[in-house]
Amino acid sequence: MLPIIAIVGRPNVGKSMLFNRLTRTRDAIVSGAPGVTRDRHYGRGRIGAKPYIAVDTGGLEPVAREGIFHEMARQTRQALDEADAVLFMVDARAGLVPQDRAVAEELRRSGRRVFLVVNKAEGMKTELAGADFHALGLGEPLPVSAAHGENVSDLMDLVLADLPDESGAARAGDRHPKIAVVGRPNVGKSTLVNALLGEERVVVFDQPGTTRDSIHVEFERGGRRYTLIDTAGLRKRGRVPEPADRFSMLKALQAIEDANVAILVLDARQDIAEQDAHIAGYALEAGRALVVAVNKWERLPAEERDLVKRALRRNLGFLDFARLHFISALAGQGMDALMKSVDEAYAAAMARLPTPRLTRALAQAVEQQPPPRSGTVRPKLRYAHQGGVNPPRIVVHGNALTRVSDSYRRYLERFFRDAFKLQGTPLRVEFRSGGNPYARKGRRR
Repeated sequence: MLPIIAIVGRPNVGKSMLFNRLTRTRDAIVSGAPGVTRDRHYGRGRIGAKPYIAVDTGGLEPVAREGIFHEMARQTRQALDEADAVLFMVDARAGLVPQDRAVAEELRRSGRRVFLVVNKAEGMKTELAGADFHALGLGEPLPVSAAHGENVSDLMDLVLADLPDESGAARAGDRHPKIAVVGRPNVGKSTLVNALLGEERVVVFDQPGTTRDSIHVEFERGGRRYTLIDTAGLRKRGRVPEPADRFSMLKALQAIEDANVAILVLDARQDIAEQDAHIAGYALEAGRALVVAVNKWERLPAEERDLVKRALRRNLGFLDFARLHFISALAGQGMDALMKSVDEAYAAAMARLPTPRLTRALAQAVEQQPPPRSGTVRPKLRYAHQGGVNPPRIVVHGNALTRVSDSYRRYLERFFRDAFKLQGTPLRVEFRSGGNPYARKGRRR
């Protein structure tokens, strides 16, 4: 599973700013007032050579015995229990304060690997920014600026150097599909798992939150071996009241990362919510192949079914590459067709695409629709090769490719998906521009 990196420190040292920088999101609220972050926030790290899950925490006040700061400290300690590494943030502008010493002492007792991160160091000399913090005895202070991104990439290279690499390339060697069943609470995920297994292997109860941990089950169907992962329901951020539920959410996110294919389960009787799109978006960000299962279809009146289908197209239109199934997990209806789509999505995610065929397809795409000019320059796309699987990654080489628009990238993704019949999987297109061979040579006279 992906390593977990917790960001801790006293209030108002820039933890949420660093979390947003690492995840390239704005999920954590950033404010100059201390105590704004109270719950833990989880996000997929996007800076660094290896994938990981970053955890933003509220301020750690070891001396707090009651009130909101006591609750924030309790949340932070739970994050420490989960973490593989800890980023201990301090403030270069404020210098070393007694609260920093108290936090450092607690971190030493935790036994976790700690990196001392000196934030707000922009414009300061390195030795000056970290001078006070040598006294904490937690190793070399590492000056950064979360607000400006200075030294953040170097920091993560250091943090990730000794942590395991759980990238998609490592999973490419798996000999059988891993399928994560994901969705909001009480949509029928465990019932679906039991229907696929043909037996009552996981607890089913008509109450949200029955499943707390991610349950891995090995099984065979149609002579093929699978690993099925039943996950806890993913709630909307900020609505995860119990510590056990927070741990469940983390395990569910890790299950998505560990899987090859995710089955997104929806309840036909509930409106398609923002949280459904959020779960699907996390699976796409992780590069997982996807199949959508609309459960409890048999309970929906016939006159309402067209409304549900229109809502699906409207709210989940970005999943147009994924197969959509209307099922009844309780009655076992639609299981064969669902698993056929899972097999199709897995095959697409693991597809090997020969370079000659990719290059021919690229030429056809350019002939059909050339990339638009950027100023006086038109990008030239010369050849393509495959750079990885799960999801398939296509690397396009040429000149001036930094000027290719996002809309043209999306056009190429659709073209390659159609050309190679890659149903059910996201697809990544990357560009690499060739260097100018005359750039370093002086002109001869």
